Amino acid sequence: MRQANEEAAQHLTALIGMGSLKQAEILQRFFKTGEGEYGYGDIFLGIKVPAIRAYEQRNRPWHTDVLHEMLRYPEHDMRALALIALVNLYKKAGKDAQEKKRLFDFYMAHFEHINNWDLVDITCPYIVGNYLCEVSPEQELLLDKWADSDRLWTKRIAVVSTLGMIRQEYFVPTLRICTRLLFDRHDLIQKANGWMLREMGKRNKQLLLDYLEQYAHRMPRTTLRYALEKLDPETKKDFMQRTGEQEIGSKELF
Repeated sequence: MRQANEEAAQHLTALIGMGSLKQAEILQRFFKTGEGEYGYGDIFLGIKVPAIRAYEQRNRPWHTDVLHEMLRYPEHDMRALALIALVNLYKKAGKDAQEKKRLFDFYMAHFEHINNWDLVDITCPYIVGNYLCEVSPEQELLLDKWADSDRLWTKRIAVVSTLGMIRQEYFVPTLRICTRLLFDRHDLIQKANGWMLREMGKRNKQLLLDYLEQYAHRMPRTTLRYALEKLDPETKKDFMQRTGEQEIGSKELF
């Protein structure tokens, strides 16, 4: 454990040297770190993602005991580095189901440190989505449990994880979780829902159109705009004219 602590500290020192105060200030605003905002308290060193990815690649192989220590740091860049490394460990596992389970369990055990939308989005499609689609589909209902969470980032993990399934042409979880979260008030969930519906529609346009026929008149306009992004102008106009953003409990959908 001491060695892992020391190695994590060394990585932080390196990241601090790569940082930029000007970029940090930009990222603090972009990721809403002010009081009362969704990213309140998050700390940025000011490193762009390509630089973090390059650093991660240069410092392989990674070990989860070190990643565990890194994820506990308050610096966003440090957690991003650890999570990028975790995704690459998962991909490297290939067809080793036991190793993938170990890394999936590690990911779930660190939900509290996956606490901004970018940290969710760069990880869960590749770890959760893959694991629940290809390794352990019997655990798919974990997505429903997470969608019912009171925690914003756990709910976003639930919906964005389905992107990994969409890429495998498996759309059932996307439809189910988007519907479950359809009337969530947070714009980061509304955007995630629309994003997943759009990605589904790029692979199965008719499925998206059928879903919109059923729900467009009740879904938030933010979700609808995202879902319609790749469709033709006339179709966009038609569906946007239907939405009324009615206040309705999600229990009426089931």
